[in-house]
Amino acid sequence: MSAGFVDRQQVGRRFSKVAASYGEADFFVREVDRRMQERLDYVKIEPKRILDLGCSRGGSFPGLAARYPAAELIGLDVAPAMLDTGHVSRAGWQRWLGLGKASGPQRLAADAAKLPLKAKSAALVWSNLLLHWLDDPLPALAEAHRVLEVGGLLMFSTLGPDSLKELRTAFSDGYAHTQRFIDMHDLGDMLVGCGFADPVMDMEVITLTYDDLDALFAELRAAGSGCAMKARRHGLTGRGSLAGARAAYETMRRDGKLPVTFEVVYGHAWKTEAKQTPDGRAIVRFDPPRRK
Repeated sequence: MSAGFVDRQQVGRRFSKVAASYGEADFFVREVDRRMQERLDYVKIEPKRILDLGCSRGGSFPGLAARYPAAELIGLDVAPAMLDTGHVSRAGWQRWLGLGKASGPQRLAADAAKLPLKAKSAALVWSNLLLHWLDDPLPALAEAHRVLEVGGLLMFSTLGPDSLKELRTAFSDGYAHTQRFIDMHDLGDMLVGCGFADPVMDMEVITLTYDDLDALFAELRAAGSGCAMKARRHGLTGRGSLAGARAAYETMRRDGKLPVTFEVVYGHAWKTEAKQTPDGRAIVRFDPPRRK
């Protein structure tokens, strides 16, 4: 996959800018998080350490802490402002969760493709709606595999190709107006390529509705979710282009509302014992003879 599509500095700037008020605008992220957390009901795992990739203000922490109260939580995000404004001590959660442990999550400002963690140091890597902000998910998935212990679980969500399809259709000015979203089958292939076993991929479509295009733009801006592709328009959108987009979007109005599609992709996979070395040689294990 070619590199250089996503403006990573722009991603950091956008999320840093909205960090202080992000808790008022992240309802979609929290809803997907809730659906991800429900999927853990079917997973048997008792992790001692959990890594949350792209944790933003730590919105997934309360649910993970309630489910795994003995686990150490580590949150990683590219925007330090998100980590700072969302800093709520775990002691506070413990009071309303009825739990006794008072140690708080660690928060790290770092790149998901270059994790500052040792190999085999986490039992669960969790990532909610991060991967579509990366230029290429493969390095981040490979890093997740590296830091997972054998028997550890990766669970993630991201957005698929049909996300914001109405917005892409409405604009015809040659610029990117949404992120580049990767098909779930390609993500499944990446997981296998990284060494994960038994990847499970599925998706669902969530449709939100808005009164007008300005309401959609305002909500995307408030959530830091404007387009951060290098091929985006870097100046102001021309009046003609914007007027054309409004007119085109109006043709999609249904029951008085403008629809906005989000294809939410979910994936999970396990790290098992390696069957070959990085250079492709098979690993053969011999059990020592038992003493009589």
